[in-house]
Amino acid sequence: MEIHSTTSMVTVVRLVVDGRLDAEAAPALRDAINAHIERGVVNLVVDLASISFVDTAGLAALVSGMKRSRQASGDLQLVRPTSTAAFRVFELTQFDQIFRFVEPT
Repeated sequence: MEIHSTTSMVTVVRLVVDGRLDAEAAPALRDAINAHIERGVVNLVVDLASISFVDTAGLAALVSGMKRSRQASGDLQLVRPTSTAAFRVFELTQFDQIFRFVEPT
């Protein structure tokens, strides 16, 4: 019997979003997520701890990124917003059930 072992490294990129994740900011986030996925980095953490607001355009950018990441055999997780108002949007839309959230560090 022969036993072989291999080691593989998984790269995870953390994208930090500050301020408002709205229709004005969403395209930049979508572009950043897409750029990493196109370079082969398919495991992403989007840090929303510092956002004060999120709207449907921001949610759409996150959903799009999650779908692209998963299609490439990766995943996109979110750092939970510390703003209760911002997180409430995820709860009201039930996106808190779709995304994997981690607590801010």
